[in-house]
Amino acid sequence: MKKQNILIVGGGASGMLAACVAAQNNAHVTILERNDRIGKKILVTGNGRCNYTNTMANVTDYNNQDFVSYGLSVFNPSRTMDFFKTLGIEPKVENEGKAYPLSEQASSIIDVFIYELNRLNVEIITEAKVVSIIRTNRSFTTYLEDGRSFDADKVILATGGKAMPKSGSDGSGYQLAEDLGHKITTVFPALVKLKLESPYLNHLQGIKMPTKVELIYKNQVVGQEEGDILFGNYGISGPTILQLSRKAMDLYTKGEKAYIKLQLVSGLSKTQVIKRFNHSKDKAVDFSLVGLIHKRYISAILKEANIEKQNTLVRDLSEKQLNRLIDLLFDWRFLIKGSKSFNDAQVTAGGVSVEEIDHQTMESKKVKGLYFTGELMDIDGRCGGYNLQWAWSSGYLAGLHASKDV
Repeated sequence: MKKQNILIVGGGASGMLAACVAAQNNAHVTILERNDRIGKKILVTGNGRCNYTNTMANVTDYNNQDFVSYGLSVFNPSRTMDFFKTLGIEPKVENEGKAYPLSEQASSIIDVFIYELNRLNVEIITEAKVVSIIRTNRSFTTYLEDGRSFDADKVILATGGKAMPKSGSDGSGYQLAEDLGHKITTVFPALVKLKLESPYLNHLQGIKMPTKVELIYKNQVVGQEEGDILFGNYGISGPTILQLSRKAMDLYTKGEKAYIKLQLVSGLSKTQVIKRFNHSKDKAVDFSLVGLIHKRYISAILKEANIEKQNTLVRDLSEKQLNRLIDLLFDWRFLIKGSKSFNDAQVTAGGVSVEEIDHQTMESKKVKGLYFTGELMDIDGRCGGYNLQWAWSSGYLAGLHASKDV
């Protein structure tokens, strides 16, 4: 059996795992990493703790579910944790299935990878920016910005997307894939803070509350989360918003109007709130809301209900004003006007079209011997370890099949 010579472009999560698997399968592996060290992006995941998988990961947590199903079944979260245990990482599983290293340090993941890669004699070349890849007969020649070139039997593109560009994810892999004949779907930030259209953002800035949040499109609920939100002068963030941001930005990039709907009152029905106002007829309307919603909401929501004088007594409100106010307490909508940039995004949506990739091997259907992993493809998942799980699953398949002599 011929020993495969494999070049992996990108030393992030999926690239490192692919390298380990290919080297364990007797391939000669070289990682070309544009940064001065490998695994840089991993260090900032999970607030520096590295939420490296999620025990509850399922195909429904991703876009292009048919494509990810095989990889997630072959190299699932259980197998991921077993793999890292063999490297020395003991898992600590927390709420909602999030798994972290017991050490609470993302650097632990990098340390054990480097040890394993060295043990397997994987060559790691840093500060190596790939600018082009040429397919020649049955092999590849990869050219670096500084003029160096490398030949290989197989190439695994593991460059990542555009999220967190400071970590080296600058989207250069898309051009490499495109130059090799691949289609790139629309790329946009995901798991990201949303910009909203509202005259009240400066006033709402800093409010942090657990709230029911829905994503509304054509007056239909297309996404729903419950948990913390945080207003900023640009719009809104928080775990709930990050989870909804993928669908929201997909609609926005297509020129569609979508809204964030907040339910400020929980635990009470509309009927109960109406009774509350009926018992507060002699109170100023702003004071009648104290104890019901966050004080910082009061001024903005009264203006939204067209109640200019906040000290207006409840009994002096018109029926239209009172009904509008009650409706807003349960359904306050904000038009989505985009998102923060890739600098603030945790993941990239869009990428190399999965229609051109074999879902069982991660090999290109257009260029034999070329493989893709992780975020470079048009695959993204929910927040909470799901995207790193896909990095491991896809990296495993690419490393395994690239190292086979075919």
